[in-house]
Amino acid sequence: MKESILIIDDENELRNLIVKLLKLEDYITYDAENGASGLNLLKKDDISVVITDVKLPDVDGIDLITRIKETNPLCEIIVLTAYGTIEDGVRAIKEGAFDYITKGDEDNKIIPLVKRAVEKYQLKKRIELLEKSVAQKFNFDSISGSSTIINNAKILASKVAITDTPVLLLGETGTGKELFAQAIHYSSNRKDKPFLTINCSAIPKELLESEMFGYKAGAFTGAVKNKKGLFEEANSGTLFLDEIGELDISLQAKLLRVLETNDFIKPGDTKSTQVDVRIIAATNRNLEKEIKEGIFRSDLFYRISVMKIEIPSLRERREDISQLAAFFIDFFSKKMNKKIGKIAGSFYERLKQYDFPGNIRELRNVIERSIILSEGGFLGDNLLPHEFFLESNKENANSLKLEDIEKQHIISVLEKTSNNKTKAAEALGIGLTTLYRKLQTYGLE
Repeated sequence: MKESILIIDDENELRNLIVKLLKLEDYITYDAENGASGLNLLKKDDISVVITDVKLPDVDGIDLITRIKETNPLCEIIVLTAYGTIEDGVRAIKEGAFDYITKGDEDNKIIPLVKRAVEKYQLKKRIELLEKSVAQKFNFDSISGSSTIINNAKILASKVAITDTPVLLLGETGTGKELFAQAIHYSSNRKDKPFLTINCSAIPKELLESEMFGYKAGAFTGAVKNKKGLFEEANSGTLFLDEIGELDISLQAKLLRVLETNDFIKPGDTKSTQVDVRIIAATNRNLEKEIKEGIFRSDLFYRISVMKIEIPSLRERREDISQLAAFFIDFFSKKMNKKIGKIAGSFYERLKQYDFPGNIRELRNVIERSIILSEGGFLGDNLLPHEFFLESNKENANSLKLEDIEKQHIISVLEKTSNNKTKAAEALGIGLTTLYRKLQTYGLE
């Protein structure tokens, strides 16, 4: 797409010359003889770069920079100065201009300067689009499900998101606690700042302190240079402490100090480091029980649990399973370039009857496996793992009836014949009309 350049200058001859030079480079050009006209043009089109004289009849060029940035924050501004007024150009850069150029240098300097300004504008535009994409990906709408229990959790999380209050997410493994943490961050005033995650159970306790708080060079053998910890890296943003119940008791005290004072002393340092970090923590453990056992500090628990949010297990929200499964089917079929044309009703039924001890993470894995095994664009419950058919699963203990076995056999034959009904009927030893009747009966048609 061609970039648009706006030239604001009351000298008609100079303005027209710059317009001609830019058109030769295939830019779209607009021009105005004063600041008011330029601002009106800026509101009507997506201008990439503004070239403006520092001296205009109706407005000071430096003041105009501020007004341009208010109208179009991403726009880059090049200031034209006369000989002897270079200090105006320097002042303009301090106010946010990209660069300045002295009049008389337009012929050989203006085009390279505009190209650099355009490149910077395009980079900022890409970053803005990326930030919007990330925010959309991790907002509360991205959390699938419409059950009352998940909606209540989302409402609670959205209310606390706009504050700086610490949040404790409680729930079984695989329920989506990190997704909630991301949604809280990207719905907060810190959304443009870092969101960093540390899994307290994945890093040995000997290394965890260094990861969290960093250290000064010489703090211990091997510390040859200063290291920033995650608290510093996440400054002004959010730090997600996953599996906080695994945090060693000695580190709990140091974490509590950071939460209370917003500072800490690195190993090997004598001065404190100031930070402004929001904490979101998560655990699948019963911290109140661990407090009684002396494993977790009560003062830290009360500090991080100002707002507790229970993330429900998948078996508590079975009505959401079909929606979640449909999302993963769409995701993996596109990823594997496999078109899924039909899904048996029994496929969804088996999913809804299963308890999913691994929650959403397990559902995702099951769907990925099913897409890999699928043939002929058909998903049947014969693609599900064997545990979905165990009688120990209370919900479907009595489901393996004769008709279920027959249905499974029909599905298997259809898969082997690439969903060719005529060949399938021949393989089954039944008439085509009978096959169609059974497909209708079993909800496979």
